[in-house]
Amino acid sequence: MINGPNLNMLGVRQPEVYGSSSLKDLELLCEREARSLGLSIDFRQSNAEGELVSWVQGARGSADGIMLNAGALTHSSIALLDALASAAVPAVEIHMSNIHRREKFREKSYVSLFAAGMVCGLGSYSYVLGLRAIHSILISRQ
Repeated sequence: MINGPNLNMLGVRQPEVYGSSSLKDLELLCEREARSLGLSIDFRQSNAEGELVSWVQGARGSADGIMLNAGALTHSSIALLDALASAAVPAVEIHMSNIHRREKFREKSYVSLFAAGMVCGLGSYSYVLGLRAIHSILISRQ
């Protein structure tokens, strides 16, 4: 689970949009859900695009799938798109807010061009559904 810029500010930044849960709360939620699905999870966050790209590239050969909330980089990072294409594992795009009901520039997602699917607009529950989606994708590939 890779989280991009400003997600370290969850619970503080725009709680009316993102809710009052912290990133640590979200990590604990994801760990519980992953355990219930028989998955292990590596939960990370960075404000640095290059670090996110390196983590996505590093998934090749070391992870079965990627859940990515690229934050604002969703709408601008061709580098993340290229990294997803080279990772060769299924990816699910996650957003806590509904990016299609926000500013016009947020409607475009480069991540979506490679992701198997997207979950958005359901707050923290978007992550739970994203984990269930990855689980389903992985089972269907067995």
